[in-house]
Amino acid sequence: MENFIVSARKYRPATFETVVGQGHITGTLKNAIKNNQLAQAFLFCGPRGVGKTTCARILAKTINCTSPTADMEACGTCESCISFQTGHSFNFHELDAASNNSVDDIRSLIEQVRIPPQAGKYKTYIIDEVHMLSANAFNAFLKTLEEPPSYAIFILATTEKHKILPTILSRCQIFDFNRIQVEDIAGHLSQIASRENIQAEPDGLHIIAQKADGGLRDALSMFDQIVSFTNRNLTYKAVIENLNILDYDYYFRLTDQLTGANVSEALLLFDEILNNGFDGNNFINGLASHLRNLLVAKDPQTTRLLEVSENIRQKYIRQSQQVQTSFLLTALNLANQCDLHYKNSKNQRLQVELSLIKMCHIPSVIQLAQQPHTPTDSDQIKKKTNLSSNSPVTSGLPAEPVVPGPGPDFATPHHGTTAAPANENPDNNKPDAVPVNPAPAGKIALTPVTLPKTSLLIPSLTDLERAAAGEDEEPKYLTGNDKEPFTQAQMAELWNEYAEQAKTNHRINVYTLLSTAAPLLEADDVIIAHVEHKIQETLLQEEMIELLNFLRPRLKNFNITIRPRQIEREVVNRLYTSGEKYQYLVGKNPKLEEMRRLFNLDINT
Repeated sequence: MENFIVSARKYRPATFETVVGQGHITGTLKNAIKNNQLAQAFLFCGPRGVGKTTCARILAKTINCTSPTADMEACGTCESCISFQTGHSFNFHELDAASNNSVDDIRSLIEQVRIPPQAGKYKTYIIDEVHMLSANAFNAFLKTLEEPPSYAIFILATTEKHKILPTILSRCQIFDFNRIQVEDIAGHLSQIASRENIQAEPDGLHIIAQKADGGLRDALSMFDQIVSFTNRNLTYKAVIENLNILDYDYYFRLTDQLTGANVSEALLLFDEILNNGFDGNNFINGLASHLRNLLVAKDPQTTRLLEVSENIRQKYIRQSQQVQTSFLLTALNLANQCDLHYKNSKNQRLQVELSLIKMCHIPSVIQLAQQPHTPTDSDQIKKKTNLSSNSPVTSGLPAEPVVPGPGPDFATPHHGTTAAPANENPDNNKPDAVPVNPAPAGKIALTPVTLPKTSLLIPSLTDLERAAAGEDEEPKYLTGNDKEPFTQAQMAELWNEYAEQAKTNHRINVYTLLSTAAPLLEADDVIIAHVEHKIQETLLQEEMIELLNFLRPRLKNFNITIRPRQIEREVVNRLYTSGEKYQYLVGKNPKLEEMRRLFNLDINT
């Protein structure tokens, strides 16, 4: 039986033309040979399995070829090429720095450099994994690398360029090898399969190319393994089974169930995936990649970013036309949140299932958000519409458009004017109504806006959590017709009572906000709340509904509004003497003076 040779060795490129995916490197080297502009030292750096050592060997063979082709490729038939291919060339030396990294090894190499070639023009020295050399070995190599004999050429190869001394880097021409593209690897595997008479499906070859992560040697190793597993009939199903990869079909089916709000089927499919031995974290990462591919497939200009076979590409394009962009963006955010919290979760399966349930509720939240909003006298603006336009957005998602309405709480005053109360403009009850009469002096009329059904809204995670819990409504303002006047003292007493209740309920941040400074009754029904910074203003906005629902019925005035006003505290900076500092400390702890006298200590003034 013949000895088996792995594909990585059997199909190792022998010419620059056969190197896969490194055209910028091979083109430069061929031009340097053609123009007789070879450097004295080269540094080839890049990930594993991308062709660094292969290009070094091809360069060493080509520069000593006695009859190169017009395209500057080695002929392969001259005496120099034959001796190189059989491993008997005296002009080629290869050193593994991983096992020969001492000063003595470099000194031995330098002794060899002094001997000129007996045949041929150049002697080539390839040092693989050069970053493994010790610091002393690098220093011993510096002088020879900078001023070698005219016939000596050094080619250094490494996967970790950052570990090489800058003095070495400055003496070399540096070539950065790229990760090989998926299409290039798949095409190369297809050529090998054709030469070996192996039946191979293109989808299966693309999966191998993706799994290789840009390394051709890894791809060839997986190719040999799967060919043996399938008895020379490489299929897509066999590849995903052997490499433990989730089938694309799972994600296409799951996306249909998520967009159809089919929670039970989505959970059952996830259970099936777990029973097949797949990890939940890999599943959620795969789902995120699938959603990203759907987003990319929506635009014909970005479909080239899909690193899949043509058959799978068409599936992505078809499904992307059936899914809204808002769904994809929100689901991507949910998948990312699940990935971030997965490893720290004690119930990891529940973490993934909860994310799937939220994704199933995305369509219903989008549909609810797209319905036109028609304000009425009894319909008070919800808490979230009180947030200012520059308030932080939940979980990094874009905020839902705010529907302007006759809300009493945070109508922004213009040039110090007063905002209109909630029920002063009855025409605002109509969704598209525009006031016929101008607004009263000193007040702003707000016109409600109807959201078009065609707008694609992105729901926040808070909306999804509320929908998943079955909570459709948020707390609303209490309504009434009372408009009795009240005094500053009455308002301040209730304000302090609410603050004490917050303190009793351990809501210290609310208590601090309300007790920072006394509120001010600016007009008949406008209360000014003093805040020190933007965070307190946001907190006041969040507390607005409960606070107004507490004040309005007790003061018998349902037109009360609260507006924040930022106050500036004057900070006095001064230098204190040591004596002043000591007196302050003694005031805190009088025993400090007894200790000073006991040890007869002096105050450094």
